[in-house]
Amino acid sequence: MVLLHFPSKVVTIAKSKKFRDNHGKILLEGHRLIKDALEAGAVPQTLFFSTVGHLKLLPEAEIKQASLVKVKFEDIKTWSDLVTPQGLLGIFSKPDPAKMSYPAAQLNNSLPLLLICDNIRDPGNLGTILRSAAGAGCEKVLLTKGCVDLWEPKVLRAGMGAHFRVPVIANLDWESVATNLPDGIQVCVADNNDPDVPARTTSVPRGAGSAPDSPKAPVKSSPKAAPEQEDEEGPVVRRAASTGGRRLVIPVVPGMDSLNSAIAAGIVLFEGKRQLLWRHKQEDDRQKLPVSG
Repeated sequence: MVLLHFPSKVVTIAKSKKFRDNHGKILLEGHRLIKDALEAGAVPQTLFFSTVGHLKLLPEAEIKQASLVKVKFEDIKTWSDLVTPQGLLGIFSKPDPAKMSYPAAQLNNSLPLLLICDNIRDPGNLGTILRSAAGAGCEKVLLTKGCVDLWEPKVLRAGMGAHFRVPVIANLDWESVATNLPDGIQVCVADNNDPDVPARTTSVPRGAGSAPDSPKAPVKSSPKAAPEQEDEEGPVVRRAASTGGRRLVIPVVPGMDSLNSAIAAGIVLFEGKRQLLWRHKQEDDRQKLPVSG
């Protein structure tokens, strides 16, 4: 173990988006999140801990490559974004989704279901959406450039480890979104526009969609997700139309018209999962039918 002494401003700087963008590093806090990151193959640069006992909760082989810095718990309380600080923070290289090792249970339960998030501005909403995507067995999540930073502390807290359970590709323009979609996929639109307006489209799974915080963002969940800022719907609907997708609507009681975008995305995702599993069961049952003749 190598113990170093760092100025306190190092962690403060590491919490900023500018640091993340300029240095390709992220700040993680708490045993569970750091353990999930290490097990998924994220590379630790520096771990800050208040007692050696905190390190014993982490996989030993993975932390050997990091600089270990013992600090006062009072310092960690000052840096922490948690209500109850745990005495452990880490600076990691920003993970590459293509190089991560996701949990076997996640991979074994993965479905041909992708989620495109467009214009999700609220960190808590994005983190919750990522958690739902991991829970539903999404194969991949794509984030457009209009979304809040994937590694913002509030997104990490709300995600509860989802960042290290499902591949998330961020900061995409719509051309890049298209290149990250498999051949033959149908893109369905769930936004908060008038559900009576036709979207020129056809079937849910195999599916991709998006969960918006803006009035014209993708993934059609029509209990309107609360609007934050206008954006162009054009590329979203064109992508859906070109793949034979459809506009998705969540029916709600009249007068109740603003489902939170994270809740709407969860409903869409788990309905997509239900339909995919039902379809797979139907196909399995047909294969088991006796051949007459």
